[in-house]
Amino acid sequence: MASYVAPAIAEKFDTLSSDLKTLILERDVPLNDIHDLIRVLEQIVEEGEAE
Repeated sequence: MASYVAPAIAEKFDTLSSDLKTLILERDVPLNDIHDLIRVLEQIVEEGEAE
């Protein structure tokens, strides 16, 4: 599965840093709405705190 960013949230996604966008896209998850984006960001934060 390839990552997908829905047009409805593309503008918000584009405001993220390039490093963060890369981390998200490497996860190969569909981002259909803002809730999907928030969920992935929360996972990244949790993983960062666990390190």
